[in-house]
Amino acid sequence: MEHIDTVLVVDDDSDIRELVVDYLNSAGYRATGAANGKAMRAYLAHHQVDLVVLDVMMPGDDGLTLCRELRSDRHQNLPVLMLTARSDDADRILGLEMGADDYLVKPFVARELLARIKAILRRYRALPPNLQITDAGRLIAFGRWQLDTAARHLIDDDGLVVALSGAEYRLLRVFLDHPQRVLNRDQLLSLTQGRDAELFERSIDLLVSRLRQRLSDDAREPAYIKTVRSEGYVLAMPVEIRQ
Repeated sequence: MEHIDTVLVVDDDSDIRELVVDYLNSAGYRATGAANGKAMRAYLAHHQVDLVVLDVMMPGDDGLTLCRELRSDRHQNLPVLMLTARSDDADRILGLEMGADDYLVKPFVARELLARIKAILRRYRALPPNLQITDAGRLIAFGRWQLDTAARHLIDDDGLVVALSGAEYRLLRVFLDHPQRVLNRDQLLSLTQGRDAELFERSIDLLVSRLRQRLSDDAREPAYIKTVRSEGYVLAMPVEIRQ
C-alpha cells in the first residue's frame, strides 16, 4: 500500500490553517491542523507525522519555542517548515538555528508551500538509513574534547567550556555520529536539516570553518575535521561515548 505523507499544520489563525490543510489534502497529503502547542503535542503523542508546518507568531508557546522543543525530544528528526508574517533576516536565521528545515514568509503562494514541502521530504527520503543521527550518551569524547549533549557545549581537557550555536552543534553531532567516515555535502545537508540545498551547500564550508575555530583546529592542517578533496569532510578522530 502506497504511503501517504501526513502533515501537521500548527497555526493559531484558523483561516490560514484551514486553507493550508484543505490545499494539502487536495494535493494528496493527509493534513490536519492544530491551533497551538498544546494541540500539537496532543496530536504527535498519538499519530505518526512526516512533516510539521509551524507558524512562528502564536500566543503562548511561539513557533521558535515549539521548534526547539521538537528538536530536543523524540521528534528531533521530524522535518519542520516554519511560517512567519515577518521577513527579517534575523528571524529567518533564528528559525533555522532552532532546527527548522525551511522558512516561508506570509503571504505565500500555495504552490510554493507545496514545492517546499516536497523538497524537504525528498531530501529526507534520499538519506541512507545508516546515516540517521543517533541519540548518543550524555558525553561524547574525541581527541582533547568532550561534547555535552545535554548542555550542547564543548569541554576541553582543562575544563574550558566552549558554547556552540544550533547549527554548529548539529554539524558536530553529524561528524561524531559518523566518525572516520567521509560525508559529502548532500549528506551533511540532509543530516543537519538544511533549509535549501543550493544555499546550504555554499554554507557548509563556512560552517565547517566555524566549527574548526571552536575546536582550535588549524585550518591549514586540521587534526579533527579534514577535507577530502572532491568528496567532502571527515572527522579523523575516534569517538568514545561516556554516560
